[in-house]
Amino acid sequence: MSDAAPRRRRDPETRRRVIVTAAAELIVETGVGALTHRSIAARAGVPLGATTQYFATLDELRGEALRHLAAEIDARVEGIRATLAVRGTTPAVLTDLILQGLADARALEADRAVVTAAVNDPQLRELARRWSEQMAGFLVADHGRDRATAAAIFIDGVLWHSRIDDAPLSASLIESALAGILGDSIRPPSESE
Repeated sequence: MSDAAPRRRRDPETRRRVIVTAAAELIVETGVGALTHRSIAARAGVPLGATTQYFATLDELRGEALRHLAAEIDARVEGIRATLAVRGTTPAVLTDLILQGLADARALEADRAVVTAAVNDPQLRELARRWSEQMAGFLVADHGRDRATAAAIFIDGVLWHSRIDDAPLSASLIESALAGILGDSIRPPSESE
């Protein structure tokens, strides 16, 4: 009889989640195109064969990782909705939310990764389009459909601008532009702006 400890059974769902999470992290760090079975296995701390055991193709695994990132974005969008419901949809509140979003580098990279992948993936394109439509939807009751849509497009532009330009936009510029789009007055600038 052996004194060896009994082998622990692997939990397939846990291992699958670990692999998907590792792939999502790599997408955020290096982009969709840089994913390989080997890099995902190394990040997940699993044998290389585990990635193909749980996912028939790299495309299937990539898709699951992008859906994982999309779920994170959905949660952030819900947080925005909840904040706007409490604080209102003024340019000042929207500017505060944008600045909070710009401060979260990982969230920006996750959004960039999913939206970039959406260019070539119709299912992801639907998700990316839904986020902009939801943002506009949060603003429609207070500002009308056209102004809400224009504000959502502007907000998308601000987020993309932050990824390609080293100089961040000022809060006063963002708020002033939103006030012009939404037709609202802006708060007086603080001494720190």
